Amino acid sequence: MAKKFFCAFFAGIFCICALTYSAEVRIIKISQGGYQLLVNNKPFLVKGVVYNPIPPGKNYGYDFWADLDSIEKDGQLLKDAGFNTVRFYAPGNSLEETRRVVHILYEKYGIYTIMGNWLGFWDYPCPFYGDKKFRAKVKSEVLDMVKALKDEPGILMWVLGNENNYSFSGKINSWTCPEVEKIKDPVKKLDKKAEIYYSLIEEITREIKKIDPNHPVAMGNGEKTALDTASKYAPSIDALALIFYRGKSFGNIFNSIKLVFDKPILMAEMGCDSYNAFRNAEDQDIQAEFILSQWEEIYKNSVISGNLHGRCLGGVIFEWVDEWWKHNPSDPARWNYHDVLGGWSNGSYYFDIKAPRNMNMNEEWFGIVSWKKGPNGFQRVPKKVYYVLKDFFANPSEYVSQK
Repeated sequence: MAKKFFCAFFAGIFCICALTYSAEVRIIKISQGGYQLLVNNKPFLVKGVVYNPIPPGKNYGYDFWADLDSIEKDGQLLKDAGFNTVRFYAPGNSLEETRRVVHILYEKYGIYTIMGNWLGFWDYPCPFYGDKKFRAKVKSEVLDMVKALKDEPGILMWVLGNENNYSFSGKINSWTCPEVEKIKDPVKKLDKKAEIYYSLIEEITREIKKIDPNHPVAMGNGEKTALDTASKYAPSIDALALIFYRGKSFGNIFNSIKLVFDKPILMAEMGCDSYNAFRNAEDQDIQAEFILSQWEEIYKNSVISGNLHGRCLGGVIFEWVDEWWKHNPSDPARWNYHDVLGGWSNGSYYFDIKAPRNMNMNEEWFGIVSWKKGPNGFQRVPKKVYYVLKDFFANPSEYVSQK
């Protein structure tokens, strides 16, 4: 009896430890110059999607973290298609609820989590990156997040910020400080803002690594903007989590960025909407064509494909499911309506650039899963691109070899 008791006791301890064991995630640079992401010493290509599952009738304030039934349905769909990662821009209001979701996605479906933090980018009235108290507050919030989640086996990496560098020009979430205002030259003002912001990235990165040596820290950056300054003031980051909307092709970006900031690249946000603003009609074919092309380039530029000079760690599609609140975020009456009006212009998506005023980017149609209203409410319905990617993830080398 005593022997059985002790066996059961130690077996229980082992199970608890297994559940709380954190994966060792690291990035290595191979002799030929490429970069490889390793999870528990095994090569890993990020096959990810931005996960912000807000249903029709709700807006960004919706607490999807508590909707475990929907999250489990998504988990199965993600697994069935071959996705291995989701990206959250930030944790939920409850770190315990966030931890539970990360745990479920990994334990039940094998889905890893890239966890981000906005770094106060959407704070009201604006992010004060030159203010000591604001910087301390942001740093504290990030470190609390890391401490709460670092031991979850489903955590893959941390991403600091998203497109915060767009605030340097003042077009989005403008901010300043006395140090910046002393400068008269507008170009030097932008440079000083970049220096101030990226120095905060460096401070936070160093503190994270003291707490959590097992997960890489990446910096979310819109395009290549200000990466030359980032290379000087945030050298401790492990990877560049880049946001790119370049249409079907990323061009020479994987090689050209090496000359500016020699870090591995995660395509942390890319994609194509499924609405043709010129023809005023849904077009799932063009969405599938563009996203497949993007993924073929990601694969070809990764070491896991056999390209020993590959610098890409994988990609994250924007986004999992259509968000119906985005075109009119301040009008609740519109959140139940799938708006077809373009929100911004991008010539790289040439198929509908001739839309009125060239407004061809439809924020409410970027999901690879759509919503369909049925007798029991809205249901998730995968779009064509979901099935195209399912096949690509299962046979990537066949697609690339045909090119």
